[in-house]
Amino acid sequence: NYFKPCVFLQPWVAAGRAEGCARVGAVAGAPWGCSESLFLVCRARMSLFGSTSGFGTGGTSMFGSTTADNHNPMKDIEVTSPPDDSISCLAFSPPTLPGNFLIAGSWANDVRCWEVQDNGQTIPKAQQMHTGPVLDGCWSDDGSKVFTASCDKTAKMWDLNSNQAIQIAQHDAPVKTIHWIKAPNYSCVMTGSWDKTLKFWDTRSPTPMMTLQLPERCYCADVVHPMAAVATAERGLIVYQLENQPSEFRRIESPLKHQHRCVAIFKDKVNKPTGFALGSIEGRVAIHYINPPNPAKDNFTFKCHRSNGTNTSAPQDIYAVNGIAFHPVHGTLATVGSDGRFSFWDKDARTKLKTSEQLDQPISACCFNHNGNIFAYASSYDWSKGHEFYNPQKKNYIFLRNAAEELKPRNKK
Repeated sequence: NYFKPCVFLQPWVAAGRAEGCARVGAVAGAPWGCSESLFLVCRARMSLFGSTSGFGTGGTSMFGSTTADNHNPMKDIEVTSPPDDSISCLAFSPPTLPGNFLIAGSWANDVRCWEVQDNGQTIPKAQQMHTGPVLDGCWSDDGSKVFTASCDKTAKMWDLNSNQAIQIAQHDAPVKTIHWIKAPNYSCVMTGSWDKTLKFWDTRSPTPMMTLQLPERCYCADVVHPMAAVATAERGLIVYQLENQPSEFRRIESPLKHQHRCVAIFKDKVNKPTGFALGSIEGRVAIHYINPPNPAKDNFTFKCHRSNGTNTSAPQDIYAVNGIAFHPVHGTLATVGSDGRFSFWDKDARTKLKTSEQLDQPISACCFNHNGNIFAYASSYDWSKGHEFYNPQKKNYIFLRNAAEELKPRNKK
């Protein structure tokens, strides 16, 4: 075991784990946006699995045929052998890859990959390890590689054909975000870190192609070529253009009053990125267009993930928005939160399409597959209530939902 310093987004407390790893959690009620140095105690492990071996045992079944209880009130499919610690990210394979494959990164220092069959059955395929928690993950455009970002200050490239992972990036602090950029004249990996830099990497070189300074620590980011959106500590918000070479396009005054938590770019009717949705810890999402005809009218915010909906006359419990994902066909969006619910929204009609029943744990991440037929979401403790609410006996889950019909836009009256 060895110690590495790590800077966190907010005040944290540490809790020992029997596996030889210290787990850290946010202190409930502490002021947001602070940073304190703590130490992660991580045991380096490497575990490779062949194409037919799994991570463990577990049952799968057809879409919609599982038994409902408080951990799965929506009766959705449970992914076989989920991670052993809190799940930080989910990502489906691109359309260039036959079939559907799902990756998940976790605080157990691992990234796992499953094949998702047409009937909803999941088959564990392989996993790779970092020496610190995995905070983000993405795919290459051809589906042959997976890229992961970690608290160990590195990013790795996992070649799925050879099942080998190599380090491709290095920062001076944990790497919070990672995205693959495929431009007409270049391809690279973009990493955002708590060292206040955004770096662009040719995977064949140990030095970055470009380094851009951020005003603060990178908290979340999204890329839809030719646009990137990056949200930082102290409510920083920057849009980059990626044509020819990455450069800052515009700094935007945050439409939200509290710490940024997640961001997702949306497209217009001709499939061009035109704006983004930004979520915060205060149960609120902002819809922001880059060049709207009427900014005061077109840009707006809405409340979500609150204990009693829009009834503001009664006291409310307000929860963080942990993830936002846009449906690849309909352009509607999903949000997931610390309240243990997911919701579907039509931003154009400015209406809610659906809200789930409440799970017994927060929903920490979500994503759609490439054609929008499958909605994946992760149920695991997000440490939003501190270490005193951490229950090591609680399992983590990843659920798959057939949500294509539920995400269709509302008919305009």
